[in-house]
Amino acid sequence: MKGEEYKLKLTAEDVQYFETVVSKAHLYINQKKLEQYDHDYTEDLHFLPQIVLLADNTQQISQIAKYCNEQRIPLTVRGAGTGLSGGALPIKGGVLLSMEKMNRIIEIDEENFQATVEPGVITQVFQEELEKKGLFYPPDPASKGSCFIGGNLAENSGGPKAVKYGVTKDYVLNLEVVLADGSIIWTGANVLKNATGLNLTQLMVGSEGTLGIITKAVFRLLPLPKKDILMLVPFRSAVEACKAVSAIFYLGITPSGLEFMEKDALDFAKRFIPGIELEIEEDIEAHLLIELDGNEEELLMSQAESIFTLLGDYDCGEILLADNKAQKDRLWKLRRSLGEAVKVNSIYKEEDTVVKRAELPRLLEGVKRIGKQYNFQSVCYGHAGDGNLHVNILKGEMSDEDWNGKLKEGIREIFELCKQLGGTISGEHGIGLVQKEYMDIVFTEREIALQKSIKQSFDPKGILNPGKIFQ
Repeated sequence: MKGEEYKLKLTAEDVQYFETVVSKAHLYINQKKLEQYDHDYTEDLHFLPQIVLLADNTQQISQIAKYCNEQRIPLTVRGAGTGLSGGALPIKGGVLLSMEKMNRIIEIDEENFQATVEPGVITQVFQEELEKKGLFYPPDPASKGSCFIGGNLAENSGGPKAVKYGVTKDYVLNLEVVLADGSIIWTGANVLKNATGLNLTQLMVGSEGTLGIITKAVFRLLPLPKKDILMLVPFRSAVEACKAVSAIFYLGITPSGLEFMEKDALDFAKRFIPGIELEIEEDIEAHLLIELDGNEEELLMSQAESIFTLLGDYDCGEILLADNKAQKDRLWKLRRSLGEAVKVNSIYKEEDTVVKRAELPRLLEGVKRIGKQYNFQSVCYGHAGDGNLHVNILKGEMSDEDWNGKLKEGIREIFELCKQLGGTISGEHGIGLVQKEYMDIVFTEREIALQKSIKQSFDPKGILNPGKIFQ
């Protein structure tokens, strides 16, 4: 849809209608309030909506979508605003629909290991409620303490535990969705096996709010693992650290977390995040954070010993084995704070690259080579166990001209390298606004056309999250 086909300025009548749906208290039109919703965690981008609506239930969302569709008003859905691809930015103005009031855990079905939740539930809050009942929902993005379940669904989020347990899509059984015309549908069934028709549930997960608005989700759950072991391994070569990743899997061991952290990232965390304490030797280039979990302590100790023996073949520093919960929490806080630390240090662009696990050393080497060619500093960390490397490119002393122009050529080269190595341009952050110009690297024109035709079927007037992915 062309921009001029949208209704670009809301009228007093539009505002009055929305007041009848969500009430005046849950409708924001003043500048200060709008500015709270004009950005997410993506770089330093800001796009002001014309109005913010806080819906409380599915029926309200249905009425909002129906009206926006009839009036051709752009409608962007927002969760917690922790996204890194600009997926929740209202780049066409219009209505920003916040899901913050849709924050109820509707049911935890202990007998069937299922839970039904609304999209505004904070991921960590959900996990902690399940833990009280001995249940486990594994997806755990770095921002799990603030991000919403709805945003995890929109981006198909992963996190450290994805290496063993999979990503968000692997736990979704059924979704309640409001379509662009206000229709309300369920996409699947609350069962573990379903070969009935097309899989609309999996189509919706990862669609970044462009196909419909998720208002409820039914998840399958697992029993909560009772034991875990965590070790921090320093390497004198970052490439060697990447090579060790595949070797660990050759032992027949699947860690519940296998994270790569470059020294620069840890240095930023120590400088900018309170409470981060870690001594790093001068010649250390990177660390692996390795977690094992299960229910048999003896088995976990045996696996840890096997990993210790293996790492004897690498040029490692002294391995730290966390021996209590407080120490484990500190190490995970260190890992989860890296993105925040980089953001505090400099304006940056974060690329969410992913390749086959064994190709991680070549990806890291390529990123550094491209950085030298285009004169940018990169700080890398990520989920090494599944080949997902977050490449943070710092603006530093780069001119605005190079940052906004020449740098795109370097990013394109990084993504082309990912493609050459059998990977792709996003592992868990999505395409959103900032990566859509690179979609031609991984998809042919025909493949993109097929995706656009699906969008057209769900949202013929193009009102849902316009300007994202391939629009």
